[in-house]
Formats: sequence, structure tokens, C-alpha cells
Amino acid sequence: MGWKLSENTVARRMAGLGLAGRRPKKPRSLTRQGKRPAAPDLVRRKFDAVAPDVLWCGDVTQIDTDEGKLYLATAEDLFSRRLLGYAMSGHHDAALTVASLQMAVVTRGGDVDGVIFHSDRGSEYTAARYQAECRKHGMVQSMGRVGCALDNAASEAFNSTLKVEFVHRHRFRTRAEARLKIATWIADFYNINRRHSANDGLPPVTFERQLIEKRQASTALLRTAVA
Repeated sequence: MGWKLSENTVARRMAGLGLAGRRPKKPRSLTRQGKRPAAPDLVRRKFDAVAPDVLWCGDVTQIDTDEGKLYLATAEDLFSRRLLGYAMSGHHDAALTVASLQMAVVTRGGDVDGVIFHSDRGSEYTAARYQAECRKHGMVQSMGRVGCALDNAASEAFNSTLKVEFVHRHRFRTRAEARLKIATWIADFYNINRRHSANDGLPPVTFERQLIEKRQASTALLRTAVA
């Protein structure tokens, strides 16, 4: 609301209301470098794309449930910040990242030839199975350095958004409950309704739709001029 208050004033009011801040958990990296050679870094921390399906990124993050750990793998288009693919499992391995990639490919209709996929050097991405899946679709892998979160900052930013805005505000009693609620949050809120600063304040799907409409209008004008 634009009010300027000191930190002590806020702390005093919170104490009077019986409120306490949430202590952030110390982040723990899941990245374990694979034995196979890593791909070169083609992105160099430039996480912008001029059009859809030019540059994607992905990562694996951990979700805590009462039943045990759940791992989420993502595939995000850096043009619109849209989550094209995601998969969840009790294990973080190549099967998980491949499932996420396959969903993203289906979302884009199967034509993803030439897309650059950027990730860390975790074994889930350097595995022969994952590399083969990328080659199958004509995708080019790119990887940041081990232990350097900034080299994959766009994926880290999504993980942070997911956890701060949703995961840390809920308790998941089972992995199945977490899967359902997280998938719903991504599909029904993040992609469709959540505004993103990189999209001029528009949600990812709306931003992409506007681009398509502009291109169609430009094509129609060109055809009219030629006729």
C-alpha cells in the first residue's frame, strides 16, 4: 500500500498478533555430475529468446512430503517462461528428465528441431538415455558449470517461485497429493494466470498467444499489399 515502516515496527506488530516469519531452508544442491562428457555452455547466462522454441531450460528440484522426497523435473521455454513439460517421481534420474522433455515435445506438437536445451551437468542430463532423447528430436544440449546456480538461473528462478508461492505454504501428506496439487498449480495458475515481468506483465500463455496474433496480422497485411 506504499507505507514505509521500519523493520522493528513490523516485528513488534507481528509479535503482538502472534505471527512469526518463515525461516528459509538452507538450499541443498541435487546436482551430481555424470560420468559422460558434458555439453558446452551455449547460453552464457543470457536467458532470453527472440521466439518460442529457440531456447529451453530445465532442472530437477526436491519437494518434501510426509511420505518422503518427491523430485520435479521441468522444461521451460525462455521466450515466454512457459512450463512446457514437467514430471515428478520419488527418484531423480534420467527417466524423470526424459519424461519431462517428452511432455514438452508433445506440448509443442512434436516439431522442436534445433531447440537448445540448457541445464546443469547433473547425471540426469548427461545420461546416455537423455542425450539420445535430445538427438531423437533434433535438440542441442547446453550445460552450465557444476555447482554454479547462476549458470542455470532461469530454472532456479522458477524453482524459487514454485516453492515460495506454493510449496512452502502447503503440507503434502503423500507424494500423490503433491503431484496433483503441483501439476494443477503449474497448468491452471502459473502458465495461464501468473504475470511475469519478462513478458511485460503477461502470463506465459497469453504472451505467446499475442505473438501468434501479431504474426498472423502482419502476414495478412503483407498478403493484402502483394495482392
